[in-house]
Amino acid sequence: MDKIDIDDVIVTPLKRIQHPKGDVLHGMKKSDEGFVDFGEAYFSTINGGDVKGWNRHTRMTLNLVVPVGRIAFVLYDDRENSPSKGKFVEVELSPDKYKRLTVPPYLWMGFKGKSDGLNLLLNIADMEHDPDEIDRLDIDKIGCDWDLV
Repeated sequence: MDKIDIDDVIVTPLKRIQHPKGDVLHGMKKSDEGFVDFGEAYFSTINGGDVKGWNRHTRMTLNLVVPVGRIAFVLYDDRENSPSKGKFVEVELSPDKYKRLTVPPYLWMGFKGKSDGLNLLLNIADMEHDPDEIDRLDIDKIGCDWDLV
C-alpha cells in the first residue's frame, strides 16, 4: 500500500499476470481494503492533455484503475474536520504503474489524460450512479496548475 497525504485515500498495487497472448490485470476483490459494496462498474476515457473535473461525490466511494494509457488524478481535501484539510495529492495510474486508487466521499477530484491516444479508466463504484450525489466545480475554481500535472 502506498502512503498518501490525504486522509482515507488508499493506493493499492494490483496484480498483473503476464501472458504471451495477453495479460490479466486484476481490478478488485471483495476482500480488498477499500471495498465497501458493489453498485456499478463503468469505463471513462479522456484525451491526452485534456482535464476533467472538479467533481466531489457525497456518498460514492470510487475505486479507479487505469488499464490503458496514463491518467494523473489530483485530489483536494476541503473536508471541515479532516486532518489533511487543504492538501492536494497527485496520483498517476497506468499499466506500468498498475494500482487502484480508492477515493472516499467528499474529496474533490480532477484528472488529466497523459498519453496520446486512448486513456481509459475503470471505476468500480460502491453504488449506482446518482446525479443528485455529485457536486461539480469549474476546473479553475480550485487552485491547481494543470500545466504542471
